[in-house]
Amino acid sequence: MRVPLSWLNEYTPTESDDAAAVHAALVSVGFEEEDVHAYDVTGPVVVGQVLEFVEEPQSNGKTIRWCQVQVAPEGETAADGGPAVHGIVCGAHNFAVGDKVVVTLPGAVLPGPFPIAARKTYGHVSDGMIASVRELGLGDEHDGILVLSTIGLDPEIGTDAIALLGLDDVAVEINVTPDRGYAFSLRGVAREYSHATGRPFADPADLAPEYPGEGFPVVIDDARPVRGVVGASGFTTRTVRGVDASRPTPTWMKSRLQLAGIRSNGLLVDITNYVMLELGQPIHGYDLDRLDGGITVRRAEPGETLRTLDDQERRLDPEDLLIADDSGPIGLAGVMGGGDSELSGTTANVLVEAATFDPVTIARTARRHKLPSEASKRFERGVDPAVGVRAADRVVQLMVELAGGTADPLGSTLVAPLERAPIAFPAGFAAGLVGVDYTDEEIETSLSKIGADVQPIEGGWLVGAPTWRPDLTDKWTLAEEVARLVGYGRIPSVLPVAPPGRGLTRHQRLRRSASNALAATGFVEVTAYPFLAEQVNRTYGSPDGSDIPLVRLANALDASQATLRTTLVPGLLEVAKRNRSRGRTDLAIFETGSVFLPEPGIEYGTAASPAMAVRPSDEEIAAIEASIPPQPRRIGVLLTGERTPAQPGVAPIVAGIADAIEAVRTVAWAVGAELELVQGAHAAYHAGRTAELRVAGETVGYAGELLPALAEEADLPRVVAVAELDLDRVISLAEGVVHAHAIRTMPAATQDLALVVGADVPAGDVLAAVREGAGALLESIELVDDYRGQGIEAGSKSLLFALRFRADDRTLTAAEASEAKNAGAAAASERFGASMRA
Repeated sequence: MRVPLSWLNEYTPTESDDAAAVHAALVSVGFEEEDVHAYDVTGPVVVGQVLEFVEEPQSNGKTIRWCQVQVAPEGETAADGGPAVHGIVCGAHNFAVGDKVVVTLPGAVLPGPFPIAARKTYGHVSDGMIASVRELGLGDEHDGILVLSTIGLDPEIGTDAIALLGLDDVAVEINVTPDRGYAFSLRGVAREYSHATGRPFADPADLAPEYPGEGFPVVIDDARPVRGVVGASGFTTRTVRGVDASRPTPTWMKSRLQLAGIRSNGLLVDITNYVMLELGQPIHGYDLDRLDGGITVRRAEPGETLRTLDDQERRLDPEDLLIADDSGPIGLAGVMGGGDSELSGTTANVLVEAATFDPVTIARTARRHKLPSEASKRFERGVDPAVGVRAADRVVQLMVELAGGTADPLGSTLVAPLERAPIAFPAGFAAGLVGVDYTDEEIETSLSKIGADVQPIEGGWLVGAPTWRPDLTDKWTLAEEVARLVGYGRIPSVLPVAPPGRGLTRHQRLRRSASNALAATGFVEVTAYPFLAEQVNRTYGSPDGSDIPLVRLANALDASQATLRTTLVPGLLEVAKRNRSRGRTDLAIFETGSVFLPEPGIEYGTAASPAMAVRPSDEEIAAIEASIPPQPRRIGVLLTGERTPAQPGVAPIVAGIADAIEAVRTVAWAVGAELELVQGAHAAYHAGRTAELRVAGETVGYAGELLPALAEEADLPRVVAVAELDLDRVISLAEGVVHAHAIRTMPAATQDLALVVGADVPAGDVLAAVREGAGALLESIELVDDYRGQGIEAGSKSLLFALRFRADDRTLTAAEASEAKNAGAAAASERFGASMRA
């Protein structure tokens, strides 16, 4: 809403033309500052009188006038410091000798910006310019220059034309939220400015005298109300006869309309727009002589059409609310009038309409026909049902004063009873909601300011909301008004204190630990899309490549990716592909996210939506949870390219399965889980280079190198190491704590153990047997070599383990260490037939 300050000052004194100060006051009562609008005209711009002119035809076929224009009283200096008479070249021909015009003297600047200076043109030095309406920014008219007598003005020569035409006015623009439609009017904004500053407020609805009207037939016939609501609850008409539609719009009115963002469209239409901006009540004017009978407000019939004011033929919907006469539809109610009864330059008798329409009906009609208008913008937010009569009277007053019309007693007043139940407002409610101890006087004063009827009762008040505030419906909205008008600055800023024991849950804390641990080792966390193609889900989500149940999207953004992911690996591959295409060839990335694992035979998403007015019951919550497939959180890692780049004297190291395994070990350590690795198989991973990951004997994921064919399909190098863990399950199986062992001070004894076993015996099982057999003295054991070749029988392999022994209370002897090693070898021999290799 644009608010010209001169207009605002008529209803509440601003005592300032400082737009910033007015904006600040309106912001303090809850409006958002948008912009400041001005005419951008600077002087000297004065009233001049044409003394004489000579018409001079030019070689280009154009005829110019070389004019002598008096721009200051005789014997005085002009506003630009020059003589009282200026020579000016003008291309317009719509003026005569003796006419008074607007002259922009050298030094003036017009909108554009367009600076004015003395310049030589057509063989003369033109000392200024005679201006048109468009050049001054007052409108779009450019057929000729502005002759002041045509707009009813006869000022003295040399008068400041900027002040005369209202070009020194400024408008502030504010954003009006949907619940505060009353602020789409000077009446509403002036009232709010009064609230903010404490200055007196004069209601513009009281400006016009009463013009009672009766006898004009109006029928509200809504036989098909939408949502049980009748489309129109009020309809006022008034008649003005004998208007002179050719009269010019006064400059003060045209200037204000222009600043408010509405172009001038003839005096009669300008008056209706002026009153709409003034009071917030959209007004429609009909050429009374073009109406056929009375008016009926009704819904459209199937197949009806209407030619609206924009000269478009519109096919109507049965929900559209119409204004009709005996000939058929003549307007879309609350949106736009019809072209057959519009006001024009030949209109002599006017029927004025001010109605109250259902907001939802008007909003739907405007959107259905893609026809937003200033009227619909106000109706769909709610117009004061009590202001329609006063707005119609105000239009009559202005048409009588400005258009020379005569008020006629013909009219109608149909207004539904205004019944709004009072709102119970308990004492202390506002303080409890907002956190400020408001006094009873502050509450009563605030609510009375907005026009509410405040009646004290035991324990609080009964509040009757004013007719222009349909948004005030309960005690919560009243409390908001108290907080707004007393001042938001009274509301304290208090940092809430978390209740004891309400921190992160165990799962949340350990998930963060896992992510932080990977990030600390050099991995970068990413987020991938959760939508996958069905075949991609089956390739990467099923270890054995079999069919798995999937969650399908009912309305997929991309039909080729219409299932929810069952694994994180494809998303990591897509991120890696995108990064490599942009030159990032060495990658170590990870993602923590949910996967979707529906159980076979269960139909998900069938639970009914609960009511929003009350908390859902335990049964409803259980039904909703049952309708959602399991969504465990997983953590996935991907490495490709060089783990260690080439350096002088150092060959590069390519990332592989060992790095993926080390990453999942880091995750397990971070959450306090004991991770076991065994030889595994996965349909998407390289045979023989896949590890099955276990915690407490339960499979929780896989690590390995991607099949070369799949890596090539993803435009990635041949070696791509990946790993994926069911993080939720790992956390559930883990102790959740990382044990810190005491630093052992006694010397360690190290020995190597080489065992020959069958080639099909997992090295991890042999290691476990040795650890168990070696007993408590064994501090650590690592597999350092797996040899198959010369000196080893076919079908066998040699596993070399590095063992470290230590006692807490003494230095071990070589014999004690050897005895423990041999015990471990014996255990492996008993379990797998292992033999020691010399």
